[in-house]
Amino acid sequence: MIVDKIKKRESPPQNKKNRVDIPIGKWVKCDKCKEIIYKDTVRENLSICPNCGHYFRMHINKRLELIADAGTYKRFDLNIETSNPLGLEDYPKKIKALKEKTGLDEAVAAGTCKINGEVAVICIMDSGFLMGSMGAVVGEKITYAIEQAIEKRLPLIIFTVSGGARMQEGIVSLMQMAKTTAALTKLDEAGLLYISVLTDPTYGGVTASFASLGDIILAEPGAMIGFAGQRVIKQTIGEKLPEGFQTAEFLLEHGFIDKIVERKDLKDTLYKLIMFNK
Repeated sequence: MIVDKIKKRESPPQNKKNRVDIPIGKWVKCDKCKEIIYKDTVRENLSICPNCGHYFRMHINKRLELIADAGTYKRFDLNIETSNPLGLEDYPKKIKALKEKTGLDEAVAAGTCKINGEVAVICIMDSGFLMGSMGAVVGEKITYAIEQAIEKRLPLIIFTVSGGARMQEGIVSLMQMAKTTAALTKLDEAGLLYISVLTDPTYGGVTASFASLGDIILAEPGAMIGFAGQRVIKQTIGEKLPEGFQTAEFLLEHGFIDKIVERKDLKDTLYKLIMFNK
């Protein structure tokens, strides 16, 4: 049979000297332009795609390097642990694994720092920890930071990135919306500045509470901001959504945010706003 006469092709011998080994974990794919980029190149470019300008999400530590003067960040040590109010079997295991993976205690870090020499209270959320969802500890840390801003008479800055309230903590997570909002009311009554910086994505109960209550609301370019997702809204109202719906640019045009600020300009912009309101 002719099949018997077909010999299996042998792979040509590989020259180890010519073989290219691509290190695992050294590359990242841009969600916008789909290009494969060397991770160090992205980091050196402030976590922005050098090809299309797409903004990657930033780890809390990288954000602090960008915003705070070197060596000035002092974390609030509350010594509180994430609870399991619904008694879910896998929730504590997931929290433990995330702590080890991200090097974070929770989805937000809070403390004081200097921005070009000016002291401020700063909170930074991280999408790598359960998508920045707001549970009891996140709500308590943000509320404590607000109270410290009032006590020390300092401006407050919160960087948000979140999928919303944390479903694993049920009604307890929803209570954090009222808790943080009440604390911000006291900050406002004290006449202190609150700057909210919205990054991609900011959704759900976070948008519906402290993220939207800033005296000044800034956003990074292209950030997706809203309450419910686009698919849910479209199904609810039964209409086609406008182009660019829920992007920072769309919300700026409709008056929801005050300014879109590029990452490289954020520190100087925050400094100027603090100085204007002294």
